[in-house]
Amino acid sequence: MPLWSAEAPVGKGQTEKTTAKITVYTPEKPNGTAIVICPGGGYGGLAIDPEGHGIARWLNKQGITGVVLEYRLPAGRSQVPLLDAQRAIRLTRANSMAWGLKADRIGIIGFSAGGHLASTAGTHFDNGNTKSDDPVSRLGCRPDFMILVYPVITMGAKTHGGSKANLLGKNPKPDLVELFSNEKQVTARTPPTFLAHALDDGAVVPANSRDFYSALQAHNVPSEYLELPSGGHGLNGYKGPMWDAWQTRSMAWLVANKLSE
Repeated sequence: MPLWSAEAPVGKGQTEKTTAKITVYTPEKPNGTAIVICPGGGYGGLAIDPEGHGIARWLNKQGITGVVLEYRLPAGRSQVPLLDAQRAIRLTRANSMAWGLKADRIGIIGFSAGGHLASTAGTHFDNGNTKSDDPVSRLGCRPDFMILVYPVITMGAKTHGGSKANLLGKNPKPDLVELFSNEKQVTARTPPTFLAHALDDGAVVPANSRDFYSALQAHNVPSEYLELPSGGHGLNGYKGPMWDAWQTRSMAWLVANKLSE
Protein backbone atom coordinates (compact mmCIF):
# COMPACT_ATOMS: atom_id res chain seq x y z
CA MET A 1 0.00 0.00 0.00
CA PRO A 2 1.22 3.54 -0.66
CA LEU A 3 2.96 5.12 2.30
CA TRP A 4 1.50 8.57 1.65
CA SER A 5 -2.07 9.30 0.51
CA ALA A 6 -0.99 12.59 -1.07
CA GLU A 7 2.42 14.10 -1.77
CA ALA A 8 5.09 13.19 0.74
CA PRO A 9 6.94 15.72 2.92
CA VAL A 10 10.65 16.29 2.36
CA GLY A 11 11.13 18.78 5.21
CA LYS A 12 10.90 22.56 5.57
CA GLY A 13 7.31 22.54 4.32
CA GLN A 14 8.16 21.07 0.93
CA THR A 15 6.54 17.98 -0.63
CA GLU A 16 7.07 15.64 -3.56
CA LYS A 17 5.39 12.79 -5.39
CA THR A 18 6.70 9.40 -4.33
CA THR A 19 6.31 5.67 -4.88
CA ALA A 20 7.33 4.85 -1.27
CA LYS A 21 5.22 1.98 0.02
CA ILE A 22 4.83 -0.78 2.55
CA THR A 23 4.14 -4.44 1.83
CA VAL A 24 2.34 -6.22 4.66
CA TYR A 25 2.96 -9.91 5.31
CA THR A 26 0.33 -11.37 7.63
CA PRO A 27 0.93 -14.73 9.34
CA GLU A 28 -1.76 -17.41 9.49
CA LYS A 29 -2.13 -16.84 13.23
CA PRO A 30 -1.01 -13.29 14.12
CA ASN A 31 0.32 -13.06 17.68
CA GLY A 32 -0.29 -9.30 17.88
CA THR A 33 3.28 -8.16 17.19
CA ALA A 34 4.29 -6.30 14.02
CA ILE A 35 7.71 -5.19 12.85
CA VAL A 36 8.46 -2.50 10.26
CA ILE A 37 11.42 -3.75 8.21
CA CYS A 38 14.10 -1.34 6.93
CA PRO A 39 16.43 -2.94 4.36
CA GLY A 40 20.00 -1.70 4.01
CA GLY A 41 21.78 -0.45 0.93
CA GLY A 42 23.98 2.41 2.10
CA TYR A 43 21.13 4.92 1.65
CA GLY A 44 21.87 4.58 -2.06
CA GLY A 45 19.73 1.52 -2.80
CA LEU A 46 17.61 -1.10 -1.05
CA ALA A 47 18.56 -4.74 -0.42
CA ILE A 48 14.84 -5.37 -0.60
CA ASP A 49 14.77 -9.16 -0.98
CA PRO A 50 17.23 -10.54 1.62
CA GLU A 51 16.76 -7.72 4.14
CA GLY A 52 13.11 -7.00 3.37
CA HIS A 53 10.75 -9.61 1.94
CA GLY A 54 12.88 -12.50 3.19
CA ILE A 55 12.76 -11.11 6.72
CA ALA A 56 8.99 -10.67 6.52
CA ARG A 57 8.51 -14.31 5.54
CA TRP A 58 10.72 -15.40 8.44
CA LEU A 59 8.78 -13.21 10.88
CA ASN A 60 5.52 -14.74 9.69
CA LYS A 61 6.81 -18.14 10.82
CA GLN A 62 7.11 -16.63 14.32
CA GLY A 63 3.52 -15.34 14.20
CA ILE A 64 4.75 -11.77 13.65
CA THR A 65 3.33 -9.44 11.00
CA GLY A 66 6.11 -8.15 8.74
CA VAL A 67 5.82 -4.67 7.20
CA VAL A 68 8.44 -4.17 4.48
CA LEU A 69 9.26 -0.50 4.04
CA GLU A 70 10.46 0.74 0.67
CA TYR A 71 11.63 4.13 1.84
CA ARG A 72 12.78 7.05 -0.28
CA LEU A 73 16.52 7.39 -0.77
CA PRO A 74 17.80 10.65 0.66
CA ALA A 75 20.36 11.97 -1.85
CA GLY A 76 21.44 14.38 0.90
CA ARG A 77 17.91 15.16 2.09
CA SER A 78 18.52 13.88 5.59
CA GLN A 79 14.93 13.93 6.87
CA VAL A 80 13.36 11.97 4.02
CA PRO A 81 14.01 8.33 5.10
CA LEU A 82 13.04 9.17 8.70
CA LEU A 83 9.75 10.71 7.59
CA ASP A 84 8.97 7.48 5.72
CA ALA A 85 9.90 5.26 8.67
CA GLN A 86 7.79 7.36 11.03
CA ARG A 87 4.87 7.17 8.60
CA ALA A 88 5.21 3.37 8.35
CA ILE A 89 4.99 3.04 12.14
CA ARG A 90 1.98 5.36 12.32
CA LEU A 91 0.28 3.51 9.44
CA THR A 92 0.85 0.13 11.07
CA ARG A 93 -0.50 1.44 14.37
CA ALA A 94 -3.54 2.93 12.60
CA ASN A 95 -4.33 -0.48 11.11
CA SER A 96 -3.63 -2.46 14.27
CA MET A 97 -7.20 -3.61 14.77
CA ALA A 98 -7.74 -4.57 11.12
CA TRP A 99 -4.43 -6.48 11.01
CA GLY A 100 -4.89 -8.26 14.33
CA LEU A 101 -2.17 -6.30 16.13
CA LYS A 102 -1.61 -4.88 19.58
CA ALA A 103 -0.95 -1.16 19.20
CA ASP A 104 1.79 -1.28 21.85
CA ARG A 105 3.73 -4.11 20.16
CA ILE A 106 4.82 -2.42 16.94
CA GLY A 107 8.58 -2.49 16.51
CA ILE A 108 11.17 -1.82 13.86
CA ILE A 109 14.09 -3.83 12.48
CA GLY A 110 16.92 -2.57 10.30
CA PHE A 111 20.04 -3.84 8.62
CA SER A 112 23.20 -1.81 7.88
CA ALA A 113 22.01 1.63 6.70
CA GLY A 114 18.49 0.38 7.37
CA GLY A 115 19.72 -0.15 10.92
CA HIS A 116 20.66 3.51 11.01
CA LEU A 117 17.17 4.38 9.83
CA ALA A 118 15.58 2.11 12.44
CA SER A 119 17.76 3.54 15.22
CA THR A 120 16.89 7.04 14.01
CA ALA A 121 13.20 6.20 14.29
CA GLY A 122 13.86 4.95 17.81
CA THR A 123 15.67 8.12 18.89
CA HIS A 124 13.73 10.76 16.92
CA PHE A 125 9.99 10.35 17.45
CA ASP A 126 6.88 12.29 18.45
CA ASN A 127 3.42 11.67 19.88
CA GLY A 128 1.61 12.65 16.68
CA ASN A 129 -0.23 15.78 15.68
CA THR A 130 -3.61 15.71 17.42
CA LYS A 131 -4.85 18.61 15.29
CA SER A 132 -4.11 16.95 11.94
CA ASP A 133 -6.89 16.28 9.43
CA ASP A 134 -5.17 12.96 8.68
CA PRO A 135 -6.06 10.34 11.32
CA VAL A 136 -2.76 8.52 10.71
CA SER A 137 -0.75 11.65 11.50
CA ARG A 138 -2.48 11.94 14.87
CA LEU A 139 -0.77 8.78 16.10
CA GLY A 140 2.64 8.56 17.75
CA CYS A 141 5.60 7.16 15.80
CA ARG A 142 7.73 5.81 18.66
CA PRO A 143 8.50 2.14 17.93
CA ASP A 144 7.84 -0.17 20.87
CA PHE A 145 11.16 -1.95 20.31
CA MET A 146 14.11 -2.12 17.91
CA ILE A 147 16.14 -4.95 16.41
CA LEU A 148 19.35 -3.66 14.81
CA VAL A 149 21.49 -6.03 12.76
CA TYR A 150 25.01 -4.88 11.79
CA PRO A 151 23.65 -1.33 11.93
CA VAL A 152 25.24 1.95 10.99
CA ILE A 153 24.66 4.06 14.12
CA THR A 154 27.05 6.99 14.13
CA MET A 155 27.75 9.69 11.57
CA GLY A 156 31.07 10.40 13.31
CA ALA A 157 34.51 8.89 12.79
CA LYS A 158 33.31 5.27 12.97
CA THR A 159 30.54 5.63 10.41
CA HIS A 160 30.11 3.97 7.03
CA GLY A 161 31.28 6.65 4.60
CA GLY A 162 28.86 5.92 1.79
CA SER A 163 25.83 5.95 4.06
CA LYS A 164 26.92 9.24 5.60
CA ALA A 165 27.49 10.93 2.24
CA ASN A 166 24.17 9.73 0.84
CA LEU A 167 22.22 10.79 3.93
CA LEU A 168 23.88 14.05 4.92
CA GLY A 169 25.69 15.18 1.77
CA LYS A 170 29.43 15.52 1.19
CA ASN A 171 30.21 18.30 3.67
CA PRO A 172 27.55 18.23 6.39
CA LYS A 173 27.55 20.75 9.20
CA PRO A 174 28.66 19.47 12.63
CA ASP A 175 25.20 19.89 14.16
CA LEU A 176 23.70 17.64 11.47
CA VAL A 177 26.38 15.00 12.09
CA GLU A 178 25.56 15.19 15.80
CA LEU A 179 21.81 14.94 15.21
CA PHE A 180 22.09 11.74 13.18
CA SER A 181 24.75 10.13 15.38
CA ASN A 182 22.17 8.09 17.19
CA GLU A 183 24.44 6.92 20.00
CA LYS A 184 24.27 10.56 21.13
CA GLN A 185 20.48 10.73 20.95
CA VAL A 186 19.60 7.94 23.39
CA THR A 187 17.33 8.86 26.32
CA ALA A 188 15.38 6.92 28.94
CA ARG A 189 12.48 6.87 26.44
CA THR A 190 14.46 5.08 23.75
CA PRO A 191 12.69 1.76 23.09
CA PRO A 192 14.06 -1.62 24.24
CA THR A 193 16.70 -2.73 21.74
CA PHE A 194 18.36 -5.93 20.53
CA LEU A 195 21.62 -5.56 18.56
CA ALA A 196 23.74 -8.06 16.63
CA HIS A 197 27.07 -7.43 14.90
CA ALA A 198 30.00 -9.54 13.70
CA LEU A 199 33.43 -8.86 15.15
CA ASP A 200 34.98 -9.05 11.69
CA ASP A 201 32.57 -6.64 9.98
CA GLY A 202 34.90 -4.46 7.92
CA ALA A 203 32.22 -2.41 6.19
CA VAL A 204 30.34 -1.21 9.29
CA VAL A 205 32.63 -1.64 12.29
CA PRO A 206 31.07 -3.22 15.42
CA ALA A 207 31.87 -0.09 17.45
CA ASN A 208 28.61 1.24 15.99
CA SER A 209 26.61 -1.36 17.91
CA ARG A 210 28.87 -1.30 20.97
CA ASP A 211 28.56 2.46 21.43
CA PHE A 212 24.79 2.40 21.00
CA TYR A 213 24.50 -0.47 23.47
CA SER A 214 26.63 1.42 25.98
CA ALA A 215 24.36 4.45 25.65
CA LEU A 216 21.27 2.28 26.13
CA GLN A 217 22.75 0.71 29.24
CA ALA A 218 23.71 4.12 30.62
CA HIS A 219 20.05 5.18 30.34
CA ASN A 220 18.71 1.90 31.77
CA VAL A 221 16.98 0.97 28.52
CA PRO A 222 16.32 -2.80 28.34
CA SER A 223 18.82 -4.01 25.76
CA GLU A 224 20.91 -6.94 24.62
CA TYR A 225 23.96 -7.01 22.36
CA LEU A 226 24.97 -10.21 20.55
CA GLU A 227 28.53 -9.91 19.24
CA LEU A 228 29.11 -12.66 16.70
CA PRO A 229 32.60 -14.15 16.24
CA SER A 230 32.48 -14.10 12.44
CA GLY A 231 30.30 -13.54 9.40
CA GLY A 232 31.39 -10.10 8.23
CA HIS A 233 28.88 -7.62 6.87
CA GLY A 234 25.75 -9.48 5.81
CA LEU A 235 26.68 -12.48 7.97
CA ASN A 236 27.96 -14.83 5.28
CA GLY A 237 25.31 -13.85 2.75
CA TYR A 238 22.29 -14.08 5.05
CA LYS A 239 22.71 -17.75 5.90
CA GLY A 240 24.54 -20.15 8.19
CA PRO A 241 25.13 -20.31 11.95
CA MET A 242 25.83 -16.59 12.51
CA TRP A 243 22.66 -15.59 10.67
CA ASP A 244 20.66 -18.21 12.55
CA ALA A 245 22.13 -17.04 15.87
CA TRP A 246 20.78 -13.47 15.77
CA GLN A 247 17.39 -14.70 14.58
CA THR A 248 17.07 -17.20 17.40
CA ARG A 249 18.33 -14.82 20.09
CA SER A 250 16.26 -11.85 18.95
CA MET A 251 13.04 -13.86 19.02
CA ALA A 252 13.85 -15.19 22.50
CA TRP A 253 14.57 -11.63 23.61
CA LEU A 254 11.19 -10.42 22.33
CA VAL A 255 9.38 -13.16 24.24
CA ALA A 256 11.40 -12.52 27.41
CA ASN A 257 10.46 -8.84 27.24
CA LYS A 258 6.79 -9.65 26.60
CA LEU A 259 6.97 -8.07 23.15
CA SER A 260 5.98 -11.23 21.33
CA GLU A 261 4.57 -14.67 22.14
